[in-house]
Amino acid sequence: MQTFAKRIIPCLDVNNGRVVKGINFVGLKDAGDPVEVAKRYNNEGADELCFLDITASNEKRDTIVDLVAKVAKEVFIPLTVGGGIRKLDDIYRLLNVGCDKVSINSAAIDNPELITQAASRFGSQCIVVAIDAKKNGSSWHIYKHGGRIDMGIDALAWAKEAENRGAGEILLTSMDKDGTKDGYDIELTSKMSRMLNIPVIASGGAGSMEHIKEAFVNYADAALAASIFHFREIEIMDLKRYLKNEGVTVRL
Repeated sequence: MQTFAKRIIPCLDVNNGRVVKGINFVGLKDAGDPVEVAKRYNNEGADELCFLDITASNEKRDTIVDLVAKVAKEVFIPLTVGGGIRKLDDIYRLLNVGCDKVSINSAAIDNPELITQAASRFGSQCIVVAIDAKKNGSSWHIYKHGGRIDMGIDALAWAKEAENRGAGEILLTSMDKDGTKDGYDIELTSKMSRMLNIPVIASGGAGSMEHIKEAFVNYADAALAASIFHFREIEIMDLKRYLKNEGVTVRL
């Protein structure tokens, strides 16, 4: 069986044109200019970048497209963009200015057919379904609108539906772990990764190199993190060398 290299993906949460970072989806701190931060990661060995407009609304859509165009000109690694994507035309506009994949969350929940249509029109490899999940008893529920609305839908069942509809990848964020730096939700990540035939990106809770290794050992295909990279607590190449020494296949 072919062993794919595990991917390290810094996440840029963008609010009003700046990179920000919070804890459990609230309490945002400024982390810099998106174009400069993206260029830095491109040069430091990140495998991909994820760019999320966390308070996206219709009136800000043009701004984020312009910003994505600027970032795409400066980076040479795959760029995934999410936030406020509601229809096929939004996806087309983002892919057209140079992003490689789009991440859809709330719109996919409201209209699951959007996943099917988007995968059919643009190809599964372009379509990432983002899932914000929170523990609820013995299962996990999915949330929409930046973690504000509990849909009462089981996260594993929804991930399976997204895969069946043509999603090429799942971006799985644990709301319980987001920004806490005490590790990913390994139970959820492992269950979802083993159940699906498409890659799962672990997100929410990375605080150390060990946490990222733990996600990979538990079947995640990629690890997404923000604070530890934005504030230089961990350098990407140091992380990759550590992972390689621990037997994890990475691109150096």
